[in-house]
Amino acid sequence: MKIKTISITAIMLVTLLWIIKYSYNQKETKEIPQTKETDNDAYIVEPADIPAQLIFADEVVPVQFYDVRERLDRELLVNKFWHSSTFQLIKRANRYFPIIEKILREEQVPEDFKYLAIAESGLQNVVSPSGAAGFWQFLRGAARDFDLQVNNEVDERYHLEKATRAAAKYLKWNYKKFGTWTMSAAAYNYGRTNTLRQIKRQHCSNYYDLLLPEETERYVFRLIALKLILSNPEEYGFTLNNNDLYAPIKTKTVTVTGKVKDLATFAKDHGISYRMLKEFNPWLRENYLRNPRNKTYKIKIPEKHFRHQYDHLSY
Repeated sequence: MKIKTISITAIMLVTLLWIIKYSYNQKETKEIPQTKETDNDAYIVEPADIPAQLIFADEVVPVQFYDVRERLDRELLVNKFWHSSTFQLIKRANRYFPIIEKILREEQVPEDFKYLAIAESGLQNVVSPSGAAGFWQFLRGAARDFDLQVNNEVDERYHLEKATRAAAKYLKWNYKKFGTWTMSAAAYNYGRTNTLRQIKRQHCSNYYDLLLPEETERYVFRLIALKLILSNPEEYGFTLNNNDLYAPIKTKTVTVTGKVKDLATFAKDHGISYRMLKEFNPWLRENYLRNPRNKTYKIKIPEKHFRHQYDHLSY
């Protein structure tokens, strides 16, 4: 009888403790203020706006056609909501677009083709699985066709100014063949021979009406989407101020007509590290420059204190 009484008392005690704990947890839950993270209205997803009239590379984009509008809508949504990537593109564009725009103007190519460098490489010196390299993604053969030097020591596909000029000439070459800048861009992606084959097969030379591989089907629309977003970032949800952008960096040039035995020593003699020398001259592929033909090369050297360009900011 005594044991039974103790058991009942223990059960009652455990039950009482459980009730107290439950009541405390309920009180804690109720007292948690509602934050943006728990507020269902804190993050609103809105569609991307498509203008009623749209021009790309001085040519009208027929957005009145449902398929054109929906294909553009897809690329706008991809780039609008791929936040980290698009933010980086906006930041890099501030540094590199002025260089690219100047060369495109000189070559009389529409400035909208600066967005092609984004579509190809994200404004980075990357290498594709097929071996295309640099901002403009030239293959070795095409690079040499447009007077870019490519060997083990010097690869001018990584030379921003020279590669941009080569890309402009390539686009003009395509334009002369296909008659529109839109088709010139498509052929840049798909290749001249492949593009001509599809034109002949389909009896059509209008990009918006051609059936092409998916990458090329999306290609021009991606250029248009990038133009819309980078021309007006805030309209598409990207808010940045000038301090957020990557500033252009002033450089001077050192002319080299002979060989450079050790580029690390060369860099040190000019007040920078070997790493910085390669950062500003990625076309130098080795740690030396033999230059057997005594060609003239212009090597960029960043101006003094270039690494302290954000010193004015307060944190």
